[in-house]
Amino acid sequence: MSMKTLIFVAAAIAATGSFATADTYFEFGPQLAPSDTLELGLITADGDGVVEIYEYHTGVMGALLGSERLHAGANPDVRINTGVPVRQDVIAVVKIGGQVVATKQFDIDS
Repeated sequence: MSMKTLIFVAAAIAATGSFATADTYFEFGPQLAPSDTLELGLITADGDGVVEIYEYHTGVMGALLGSERLHAGANPDVRINTGVPVRQDVIAVVKIGGQVVATKQFDIDS
């Protein structure tokens, strides 16, 4: 392996945090409809865990709005009931083994 390849691999590992996070990701686009049930679509997780939804404004994570358990592999049609209509942007956080392995900001259509 060349030095250039090693540097690239090291940078990729640093960007993802670890090898375990490479297979945890969101499939859905960046926009959600305002609702008390947020439809996140497909989330693929590298292990059993949880996805949490937080208020997100000007780059600051706010109050926890809801959560849903995930299993290893594909989790289709993930929906989180917040109990109140969400009308501002949110951030979804996937945790596996207590570690944050993926995040995604969603814009709420107004």
